[in-house]
This record gives sequence, C-alpha cells and structure tokens, in this order.
Amino acid sequence: MRIFVVFVSLIGLLVSCGGNQEMQSANPNMEYFYPWDTVPKIYLYRDVANGLDEQFHRVFSITDSQGEHIVVEIYTSDGRIIEALNYNIDSLDLIDHMVVNRNGEKTKTELFKHKIIPMGDEEIWFASRFQGFLDSTLILKEIFRKEKKVDAEYLVMDEIHEAKIFADHIRMTNFNPFTKKETVTEGDAVSYFSKGLGLTEWHTANKKAHYRLEKIMTQEEWVKIISR
Repeated sequence: MRIFVVFVSLIGLLVSCGGNQEMQSANPNMEYFYPWDTVPKIYLYRDVANGLDEQFHRVFSITDSQGEHIVVEIYTSDGRIIEALNYNIDSLDLIDHMVVNRNGEKTKTELFKHKIIPMGDEEIWFASRFQGFLDSTLILKEIFRKEKKVDAEYLVMDEIHEAKIFADHIRMTNFNPFTKKETVTEGDAVSYFSKGLGLTEWHTANKKAHYRLEKIMTQEEWVKIISR
C-alpha cells in the first residue's frame, strides 16, 4: 500500500516569454485543464491528511517543432524535481514522460499508452515503464481513468469552481528482468480538474494521501520559499 500511496502523490525546461491566451483543442476537457501560459506558474498542493507534506507543480506552455504543449514538472517540498509530464494541446495526450531514477538522474520513460485525460465518457489507459528504486528492477505504471458521476461543483481556494472529477484505478507492476519475478500493487484514487485551473485535488480511496491546491504562485515567489 505504501508504494501505491507514493506513486499517487506523483498524480497525481526551457521557457519563453509570453502570456496567457486561449488555445483550441480537440479534447472537450481542455477548459478544465491548465490554461495556456508561457509564463510559469507554481501550484502548491498540501496533503491535508499529513499537513506538513507539500508538493509543487511547475506549469508552463511552449511551442516547438512538435506543436503547442503544456509541461507539468513535479517537485518535492524541498525543491527536488521527481517527474515531468508533457501534454499535447491538440488531444491532451502525453508526448513525453520523465522520472528521476534511483541515482537522481532524469530519465525518459517508455510510453506504451499516451492517453491520460478522457475525451468523454470512455475509460482511458495510460501506461509508462521506467527504472525502479531497487537495482535491476523496472516499474510499469498504469492508470485507468474515467469520469466520475458526482456533483461537479466544489470549493477551491475559498471559491466555488466547476470541476470534472475522475475515478482512477492505478496499477504498479514491479518487475525484475533477471529473476523474472514481479509484484503488483493496485488501488483506487480520485482526481479533480477545475475549470480554468487544471488539477486542484487528488486522493486515494481511503484518503491516507489527500492533496489539495492551496496556492498558485509566481516562479519568483516559489524560489524564495525553496531557498530558505
């Protein structure tokens, strides 16, 4: 269970000058995703189940040879990057997925299934494989996500926001290619995406891990916090 909680906490680059603008996407849930903005914004999430635990998501938009996309970098409370996700604006599918391995090195994962934000009522399947935390192990992370039929208005930073709420089933397979042994950990979670904001909350089914958006900061404000 501990491994599952750790990886849910991960759910759940170069920056050009620019600002906020409305972007078109074939995915109807774009309005519930992070807004297009080339100026980085830092989302501070706090684990309300364990009040001292924080997580920072650095969100920014870029245009390059692959088109327009939004990057979300995930940092621990002490400012260490642990993961990055690169979303294609056209579909909100993932272009790239990066994790930091056991040696502290940034490594590109093997993406087998790119979908992570549903287009509608269908269940999507995300699958990514990367080095494990023990020698010679590999981890396959899978997320099966579909829209959850519950009240789609709730409180975010003292304001009511419309939201899309998704039910996630997460499966982590730890595999040793030499011994051929594998262990599988599975669990359920819920992710909340609010209109005009993006991801604002996520938690495990039992809420032993429960992260909620507390503040959106500029990069300058964030640097002051992690430099203390």
